[in-house]
Amino acid sequence: MAVIRSFIAIDIPSDIQRKLDEISTELRSKRPDSAVRWVPSENIHLTLKFLGEVSTNNLEILTKILQSAVSRHHCFQIKIGTLGAFPSVRRPRVIWIGIQAPPDLSSLQHSIEAETIRLGYAAEERPFSAHLTLGRVSHNASPLEVRQIGDILSGYTVGELGIALIDRVHLFRSDLEPGGAVYTSLLSLPLSK
Repeated sequence: MAVIRSFIAIDIPSDIQRKLDEISTELRSKRPDSAVRWVPSENIHLTLKFLGEVSTNNLEILTKILQSAVSRHHCFQIKIGTLGAFPSVRRPRVIWIGIQAPPDLSSLQHSIEAETIRLGYAAEERPFSAHLTLGRVSHNASPLEVRQIGDILSGYTVGELGIALIDRVHLFRSDLEPGGAVYTSLLSLPLSK
């Protein structure tokens, strides 16, 4: 049985991806070492559900379930901006750019979560928090390095980067290559107009 690593996400417009790349490049210049694994801007997306390993035999039923869930929701806009970190800026593990969204985004994510759980995929352990991951602090980073990264983030401000129209959801395949993950859209589902 063939399996693929996959997730459900919203693509980010290329003009905002360019701005995210500029921010990552500037932050990287302040801390040019291996303490942070930066996400290439073309791989930055808004994850709605990480599925993990999916049997290729299940892709047809997954497609039908996603089509049904996504078609019940209308297009909406999100604002992208502000810099933050999980669990906090003082103790960063994940560096992110925030999303301001109407309740439509949470409703869409909840529908996808409910439908994929019905298919047997694991429920998310944490509540949904809309964000775009810029980088991940290495588990091997020393406490000093983590503190220094936190200081850089505390002194760096990101304003609003733009507004994006959300009009479709993608099922992505993730292939781990020596140069990093390569994402391929397997399915692009439009929201209702």
